[in-house]
Amino acid sequence: MVRISAIFIAICMVLIAGSLGVVLFMALHVAPAMAATAALGALTAMALYSTISNRLRDRRVVGDQIADLSRGTADLARQVAEISRRMSTLESRSDRLRSGADPAAAEISELGGLVKQLAETVAAHETELYRRLAADGGALPPAPATDALAPAGDAAASTPAAGEAPPMPAAGVARRFAGLSRDAIKELIAGAVDSNRIDLYLQPIVTLPQRKVRFYEAVSRLRTDEGDVIPAADFIEHAEAAGLMPKIDNLLLFRCVQVMRRLQLKNREVGLFCNVSATTIADPTYFPQFLEFMDANRVLAPTLVFEFSQAACRNFGPIEEEALAALAERGFRFSMDNVTDLRLEPRDLNERSFRFLKVPAKLLLARNAGAQSDIHPADLADLLARSGIDLIGEKIESESMVVDLLDYDVRFGQGFLFSPPRPVRAEALQSGSTSDNAVDLPASSIVGEPSGELLSAAGGRR
Repeated sequence: MVRISAIFIAICMVLIAGSLGVVLFMALHVAPAMAATAALGALTAMALYSTISNRLRDRRVVGDQIADLSRGTADLARQVAEISRRMSTLESRSDRLRSGADPAAAEISELGGLVKQLAETVAAHETELYRRLAADGGALPPAPATDALAPAGDAAASTPAAGEAPPMPAAGVARRFAGLSRDAIKELIAGAVDSNRIDLYLQPIVTLPQRKVRFYEAVSRLRTDEGDVIPAADFIEHAEAAGLMPKIDNLLLFRCVQVMRRLQLKNREVGLFCNVSATTIADPTYFPQFLEFMDANRVLAPTLVFEFSQAACRNFGPIEEEALAALAERGFRFSMDNVTDLRLEPRDLNERSFRFLKVPAKLLLARNAGAQSDIHPADLADLLARSGIDLIGEKIESESMVVDLLDYDVRFGQGFLFSPPRPVRAEALQSGSTSDNAVDLPASSIVGEPSGELLSAAGGRR
């Protein structure tokens, strides 16, 4: 457009100069050379005027643009200065908060140490008192009640004989273990393992919102001589301390394989989660047998998932990571449960063949859950899905939890709302019917028991 207007102006200037020369020659009878010179001079004057005016106009435009740019730069500098001032203020506040929190944390730690010392001192005094009274032959005062709901039979069985100091309950001991020393607890668990009183229970994992059974989780229960059932959370710690977890995992793994083979006859889409202790995969004696047994049952790899706790996964060393890699090479997948915070690395979990993550529903729905993670819990399912990991909401106890979890795009759920863990019983299969509280599956019983070692069990299967 600018070029067309310039051409038009040039044509007009040529016409005006030519007209001037013609008027001088025709009307004023000026000599042709003088008329041509006058016309050329007029054309030159007009060209100079046009050029100078264009230059002045361009200079004004550029000047205005430079002024606008200067004003914008000044505004940007003011904003940067304001942001710097605010950052300095925030840093000073954070420093003050940190300096104020450090003494409080130190005081809390010191108070915790004092409380622990006090508890140890009281326990020592009680033990010494009982020993002196027993030595003097006097009547022993009743021991402090550890649980108001403990049955009278348990209390009578735990009464110490004369001249013998009563056992002190260990911290965090289950009610069924109350009044027993740590050695007695270990002997009780070892006896249950040797007597094959570690039972297998199954709890379904369902799809949401359809509530169709997609997986089962295999959990262990210890059955005492009196028939009391002790959940895994109460005896696992003592079993690990006694080095019994490889034997327990050996027993449960054999049963899980039996259950999976029976499940495959009915529905090949249903999978099974099998909990494994970190001490088992790090044990140089049991893990080679474990690996050989799973190698012989590699056909179950698509549906059998090994589950580890978050604390165990964070404490895995080179030996455990090598064991996971060996299982992953055979096609087996892993799951993480007992999640206490959402500080996770989905890509790292995917590279280690973790395909499932179980998070308690209360943790996902907690108001302060976002403070425990770099991502909001509502976005956790999508983040995990991009890394090939399915999110399972566990410990679901009410319908309102289900509704809230659906808003978070949680695809699977587990909890007492759907079904409590139910025992897998041999009697149900042998009698051809299932009891009310037994799992209604073709795999609702176990025929035969492992002979103690996975190696011999695997050899028997061959």
